Amino acid sequence: MAGGAVRVLLAALLGVLPAAAERELRFKPPAEAPVRLFTEPDLARYDGQQEGQPIYLAVKGVVFDVTSGKEFYGKGAPYNALVGKDSTRGVAKMSLDPADLTHDITGLTEEELKSLDDIFNNVYKAKYPIVGYTSRRILNEDGSPNLDFKPEDQPHFNIKDEF
Repeated sequence: MAGGAVRVLLAALLGVLPAAAERELRFKPPAEAPVRLFTEPDLARYDGQQEGQPIYLAVKGVVFDVTSGKEFYGKGAPYNALVGKDSTRGVAKMSLDPADLTHDITGLTEEELKSLDDIFNNVYKAKYPIVGYTSRRILNEDGSPNLDFKPEDQPHFNIKDEF
């Protein structure tokens, strides 16, 4: 340990830390974590069918770890049909019909779109950590990066790194 670091550490232990050094020790901005991209086959592996494996659900291209709600999303649970895929349309329509378990929101009513936003913000973003994004959200159809992509703000969770 360098002499300056030892002095700062000793000062911190004795409670006589200069104000600037104290602020530096207290606040370290989080390192920018890489954004994990999920293809459809990647996401399908997290469908709640294997015990001990995380359960992931995507809404609006945002992948959430819903493992803590496995009584709702796990194998044989009432909403298991939603997991392992982007189920945006099903969430908006409150539907488990296989035809609605897709990212496609074409033709949804204003009421369904408002419901989608409410559930997205007040249920999924509020209760479950974001673990990544679908390729459809991060990339354009030609595979080029979507320059308008911005990660969702979720300050009450740390980014979960399963690796």
